[in-house]
Parts: sequence; structure tokens; C-alpha cells
Amino acid sequence: MSLKNDIEMVREKLNSEEKFFEKAVITERFVKKYKKFLIGGLVAIVVVVAANIAYDINKESKIKEVNRALAILGEDAENSEALNTIKNSSPALYDAWIYSNAVAKKDMQSMKKLTSSSSIMVADLASYEVAQESKDAKLLDDYASRKDAVYKDLALVQSAIIYMSNSEIQKAHERLAKISSESSLKNIANALMHYGVK
Repeated sequence: MSLKNDIEMVREKLNSEEKFFEKAVITERFVKKYKKFLIGGLVAIVVVVAANIAYDINKESKIKEVNRALAILGEDAENSEALNTIKNSSPALYDAWIYSNAVAKKDMQSMKKLTSSSSIMVADLASYEVAQESKDAKLLDDYASRKDAVYKDLALVQSAIIYMSNSEIQKAHERLAKISSESSLKNIANALMHYGVK
């Protein structure tokens, strides 16, 4: 019985070794057949990783450069070299810097230029500033009619006040009725509708 078991065990071991060698041969054939594709894939992965690392290093370098330029502008707001660095590296940040200076100086010429900024937020805020400074109800209405206007409700209140001062009560009521019920200006709008605009 022991001899029979030993023979079976040897046979199973030979079968498993045979299967192992068979898989090794199949793998070797596969590698030989697709050797160029495998090497190409490996090279592609290395190139992508290297390019990603280079991109990150370049991005970090630009961030440091812009931060240095901002530090210089913090000390000397009129430094043209620092402004050009920011303008070339980050146009949206450049527009934000120009916007903040225009607000501080009440520079409406710069503000009008910023209404077409590539930065959506800067363009929106500049549009509001221009409309508000003009004290023109039509410009305020145009601003408030924009889909994502930041100061929509405030523009509507200002527009209504302009219409009130021109005795155009119906138009003032229409503007005040457009103010969202969740707005913090809704109480002011209600007060204007009940006490200020009759």
C-alpha cells in the first residue's frame, strides 16, 4: 500500500512540475511575442511619471515666483516688474490685484476694464461696482438679471431706491418683489414696500 501511495505522490508531483513548466513556457512565449509592447508600455509609464514630476516642479516654481511678486507688491504697489510677473503667471490673480486697487482708489476706469475679466468673480464684482457707482437703475437691473450675480439682491434694493426717488413706484415694487425670501435684505425690501414705497 505504501509503494502505491509513493507512486501516486510522485506522479502528482511530476504533474504539478509539468504544469509549472508548461506555464513557464507559455509565459516565456507571451513575453517574447509581446516584448516590444511591454517595453513600450514601461517606457510610456516612465515618460508619463517623469512628465508629471516636471509639471509639478514647474508649477511649484511658478507659485513661488508669484508669491515673491505679491510680497514685492505688498511693499510697493506700483512695482511694474512684479505686476508683469503676476500678469504672465496668473491672469486671474492679476485681475484680483487690479480690482482691489481700483476699489481702494475708487478708480472707475480700471473697474470698467475689469468687467470683461477672464475671472468670473472679478468680472461680476467689477460690474456691480460700475453699476452701483453710476447710480443708474438700468445698469443695476441688468446686473441683477445675471444668473449668478453675487450682489443681485443689493442691486435690486439700490435700483428700487433710485426708482422711488424718481417717483416710479410700480417699478420699485417690481424690483423689491424679486428679492429672494432667504435673502438678508428681504426685511429691508419689505420695509421699503410698506413704508417707503406706497
